[in-house]
Amino acid sequence: MKKQLIFLVIATLVVACSRTYDIPPTVESPEWTYKTIEAYPQLTAGDPDSGFYYLTAGAYLGTGLPYDLLKKQIERNEERFVKNSGLASEYGFAVFETEQGVKVMNGTCFSCHAGKVNGEIVLGLGNALNDNQANLKIPATLMNWRVRSKYRKDTATIVSFDDFGKYFKHMAPYIETDNPGVSPAARIAEACMRFRDPVDLTYTPEPQYDVREYNLASDIPALWHMQKKNALYYTAVGRGDFTKLLFQASVLGIRDSTAARRAQEKFVHIAAWIQSLEPPEYPETIDSQLAEQGAAIFEEKCEKCHGTYGETETYPNKVIALEKIGTDPLYASYAAETQIVDWYNKSWFAVSEPQSWFEPEQGYIAPPLDGIWATAPYLHNGSVPTIYEVLNSNARPKKWKRAKQSEAEDYDWQKVGWKYEKKNAGGVSMTYDTTLPGYGNQGHTFGDQLTDEQRWAVIEYLKTL
Repeated sequence: MKKQLIFLVIATLVVACSRTYDIPPTVESPEWTYKTIEAYPQLTAGDPDSGFYYLTAGAYLGTGLPYDLLKKQIERNEERFVKNSGLASEYGFAVFETEQGVKVMNGTCFSCHAGKVNGEIVLGLGNALNDNQANLKIPATLMNWRVRSKYRKDTATIVSFDDFGKYFKHMAPYIETDNPGVSPAARIAEACMRFRDPVDLTYTPEPQYDVREYNLASDIPALWHMQKKNALYYTAVGRGDFTKLLFQASVLGIRDSTAARRAQEKFVHIAAWIQSLEPPEYPETIDSQLAEQGAAIFEEKCEKCHGTYGETETYPNKVIALEKIGTDPLYASYAAETQIVDWYNKSWFAVSEPQSWFEPEQGYIAPPLDGIWATAPYLHNGSVPTIYEVLNSNARPKKWKRAKQSEAEDYDWQKVGWKYEKKNAGGVSMTYDTTLPGYGNQGHTFGDQLTDEQRWAVIEYLKTL
């Protein structure tokens, strides 16, 4: 028996060490090098205050966990609950009443879009301490069992939980990431939508399309960048009406297209709140003379993709082809081949007004740089810890870990970004491994042509944005 156990352990280790990755083939680089995304008419009649209220207390997820299950824990020590949940802010979850009159709890957009920098919570900033490396298949199964057994005679509570419970269970196998600090938001939508009828968004027990096993994730962008964008997401795949694109997280629990319509109409106000956001100002001293030198270099080398800033601001909404940008291509490759694109473009989202649709590109859109000092780590997959390394590809660490795992204020004010420790081995919690498929730190080598003096000048200028 002892020998059999040893053999089983060895076999398990061999399988773990010889893991294969179900990754998409790299798409061919397009004929174009740069592509401009044109603007689409947006709904602009929203109220920012109403939007913030709906973001923090609205029922746009439709269903959720019975609040009674967690009420005592939250009310006893909400700060501890927030920290243990991996949230940066108490706004990361909402308690709301369902159509059945039952109080439930579910996440909000601030689960991911509230970050901490310089010791302060910044709403709209991506939560770079978010960690999705845990496998949630067993917790999802146990959660469903506990709720359905505890409330088996309470029909209203079961109905108020049912959709969230089913979609969370379907989502759980597809959101475990191999790196910390990245978001599987696209995978959440993909995993939930595949069990929805495209016409009325109701639950279907059989999946509508297949998905790959390997989980590709991305950095979490700052919400205020949406003010300048004509398309959403790193590959510019999200086109058309932003109110529909923004509330896609609702597919984790919302019941059908009727409930989705009610949520979409409220998201006009959320879009207005996002339009009112201001990026945080750099809190330390800026060398104005050095920043002025950096502005001239930025104007010559960077603004044609990232836009201009100051009194007259422009943003070109420019997608850069994979061959030109050179960054890890797998996220763009996956966006181009995933079957959710076809599902989405024949669904309620695309065929009803206001229309939104998916149109992936063979490249990545150059983001606005407002508040860039606060948005570390960098590149679409969060693989580069500081701006200095963005501008000097030779200095990028292959494996790195934040200097403090739980302190978002541990910032490098010189290089601008996260203080980090170089790590020689993977598999360590909160260690980012750029050798994994889809998480490479290559590309965007445009800063390599600068001298170190020029780099520091550009960094000083970027602090002013």
